[in-house]
Amino acid sequence: MTTDTGAAVSTRGLTKRYGATTALHGLDLDIPRGSVFGMIGPNGAGKTTTMRLLLDIIRPTAGELVVLGRPPREGGAELRRRIGYLPGELHLGTRVKGREFLAHYAEISGPVRKGAVDDLADRLGVDLGRPVRSLSKGNKQKVGLIQAFMHEPELLVLDEPTSGLDPLVQQEFHAMLHEAKAKGQTVFLSSHVLSEVQQTALEIAILKEGRIVEQSTVAALRENAVRHVKVVVAETDAADARATLDSLPGVAGLAAAPNGPGTVALSATLDAHVDAFVKAVARLDVIDLTMEEPDLEEMVLAYYGTDVSSTAEPVEADRKAAKR
Repeated sequence: MTTDTGAAVSTRGLTKRYGATTALHGLDLDIPRGSVFGMIGPNGAGKTTTMRLLLDIIRPTAGELVVLGRPPREGGAELRRRIGYLPGELHLGTRVKGREFLAHYAEISGPVRKGAVDDLADRLGVDLGRPVRSLSKGNKQKVGLIQAFMHEPELLVLDEPTSGLDPLVQQEFHAMLHEAKAKGQTVFLSSHVLSEVQQTALEIAILKEGRIVEQSTVAALRENAVRHVKVVVAETDAADARATLDSLPGVAGLAAAPNGPGTVALSATLDAHVDAFVKAVARLDVIDLTMEEPDLEEMVLAYYGTDVSSTAEPVEADRKAAKR
C-alpha cells in the first residue's frame, strides 16, 4: 500500500488472529483527514483490536495499515506523538496527582499549549489536585480524555470515550469533538451505542465479528432506516386506506386496530420511500398521522442479530503483546 493515500487511516485486508480465534477478517477501511469517523459494534466485534493495531500496541497477522502516511511499525514514537489515544479499558491506579500525571504524559506526547490542561479540566469538571487513584470512574475517564486531547494531535483514537461520563459531560465532550474537527484534526471513535456516534460522526462503520457489515454516512443510514408510522382514519374509510397503504413500496407489517369511537389506526413500518407514502396519505381523509424519527438503533440491531452480548475481545492477549 502506498503511504500517500490522503487518508488519516487506511487499511487493506487487515487481519488479526489469536491462535485459532480470528478477531479481524480482512478489514478495508479509509478514514478521511479532518473527519469524525465512528465504529459501531457489540463487545467482541473487533473495535478495540482495530484501534490497538493503529497504535502498534499489537501487530497484524496479515494485511496493510497506514496511519498519518506511515505504517505504525515504522513510525515508532514519532508517529505516536501525533496521535491522542484513549483506551477502552482505562486503568489509572497511580498515587500521583492528576496534574503530575498529565505533566508526565506531556513530556511523552510532545508540546502542550500553556493553559490547555487547565482549560480541559475546567470544561470537563475534574479536580487535578487529587491523587488519580482516588478519583471515581467518571473522573478517571475525564483525566484520560485530557491526556488524549491536550497536545492537539492530528489523530484522536478514542475507544468508548463516554464510558462513565454523566450526560452533561457527554455534551461537553461532543462539543470538544466538533472543535477538533473544525481545527482539522481527525477523530476515530468507537462505541457500542449508536446514539453516541450519530451525534458527532459524519460516517460510520458497523462491525460484527471482525467484519464491516455496513459503512455509510449517518445521513444515508437515516434516509434508509425504518420509520414507524400510524395513520388514523374513520372506520368507514379503513378498508380503502388499508388497500392504499398496502400497495405502497416500503410499507411492511401493516396492521389495523380500533382507535376510539368510529376510528381505526393503521400501523406499519416504512423504509426510504417517504415521498410516495406522504403523497398517498394526502389523498386519504386522515384524522391523525404519526411518523416517528428513523430508528437507527433498530437498524443496527438487525445487523447484530442476537450477538449484542458476545464475549469481550481478547484484550489479555493484547496486553501481553504490548509488553514484548
